[in-house]
Order: sequence, then C-alpha cells, then structure tokens
Amino acid sequence: MSTKYRDILYNNYHTNQSGRASLTDAKSLFEREKKQFEREILPKLTGVSKSARIFDLGCGSGSLLMALKQAGYTQISGMDLSQEQVDMAHGMGVSEVVLGDAMQFLRDAQQGFDVITGMDIIEHFTKDELVELLQLIQSKLNPGGMAIFRTPNMDAPVASAFALGDFTHENYLNASSAEQVMLSCGFHSVNVLPSTMRVQGVFKEIVRRITYDWMELFWKLQLFATARSTRKVLFTPNLIIVGQNNTNPSS
Repeated sequence: MSTKYRDILYNNYHTNQSGRASLTDAKSLFEREKKQFEREILPKLTGVSKSARIFDLGCGSGSLLMALKQAGYTQISGMDLSQEQVDMAHGMGVSEVVLGDAMQFLRDAQQGFDVITGMDIIEHFTKDELVELLQLIQSKLNPGGMAIFRTPNMDAPVASAFALGDFTHENYLNASSAEQVMLSCGFHSVNVLPSTMRVQGVFKEIVRRITYDWMELFWKLQLFATARSTRKVLFTPNLIIVGQNNTNPSS
C-alpha cells in the first residue's frame, strides 16, 4: 500500500530527513552508524554462523551491512524503498543493497533467513502494517532464527525528540508494548534491551552520563509515586528488540 506522503518523503529520504545532502556528510554519518552497530548489534549475533543468511529490512545506506561484512558474515542482503539511500549504499561500497518493498519481498521469499534486522524501521509502519510485517518476518525465519530491531523508546525522558522528529513515523513503542506485539505475532521469546547512546566527544559523554542518571532517577521516583512498576521500563532513547523463533517449529 502506497500513500502520497511516503512517495514524496521516501524518494529523497536522507536529504529531507537530515538535511545532509553532501557526500562528505553522508560518509561521516555512515561511519558513525557503522561504529554504533558494531557496539550495539553485532554482540547480539554471538554464536550465529558467519554463513548465516541475514536480511536487513529498510537498510538505508547499508551501514549495518558493512559492519556485518567486515565482521566476516558472507550471506548478507538488504533492501530499501528510497532510491537515494540505495545509491548512497552503492557509493559506500555496499553492493548487497537493492531497491524495493521489503514487505512484498518477504511475501515472495521462497527461502528462509537465519537473521532479519530492522534498524529504525518498524516505527514507519501503521499498527496494522506492523503486525503483518512481524508475522511475515516470524514466518520467514528459520527454526532458531532471530529478528533484531531498533526503534525509538517512548519511555525515554525526551522521547518526542526521537519519535516525532521524523514525519514518516507511524507508531510508537515502549519496552512493554514491544514485547506484547512481538509475542502476539508468534515469536517464541522476546528480549527488549536498552540501546547504547550516540555521543561524540569526552565532554558530551560526561554531560550525558550525569544528566541521564539524574533523569532516570527522577522518572523512576515519579513511577514509584504513582504506584507504577518500573520492572519493564527502560529510559534510553532507543530500544533494541530481539525476537527468537522456536527451534522446534512443531511445538
């Protein structure tokens, strides 16, 4: 299903969303994202074979795929709706990225995947679309396969800056609702984790740690005062959602 705003905004998504159209800026962003994924996503793949089939949904400029390639994974592929993003990926040397509708690709896929990833992508689907997408992903994972997503966290102290900073965002999750929808869509087990922070420079990191610790304490006290449990509450700007498929599909 295509709506007009998606046709308009996704065609030049990088330029429209970030305002960074120069190749120099694109390369800088690519490298920062790749390093972030090396810290945040690759450790979740511990124990996954280097020959595992990995598909990156809405892969953008391919920074995660490059991190995977440099880590030795050999069967990687990605797809994005934005021609601009695909061109950027090819310019960065990530030839495994193709243009297309990932949901339709998954519907048509004849062979299963061991890992399906989606970085900053699931928030771009309506609730009905997201449920269909998650069910598709779960059905296309091999037994024991996993799905890994990163998405804005609505329990973060400045959640609106991340969730509402992109006009194309359609749904918003916190740790509890992320677990709920993943389990409802057939994943055998779900682990929702805090993301790592994106900071540049020692001074900014010091400021972030001090202010973040105080903000987290403040919000936990607020929840305590209103008799709400903090057991499933995370406060980082993004969530990392890891869904595992059953190793025994018949059970």
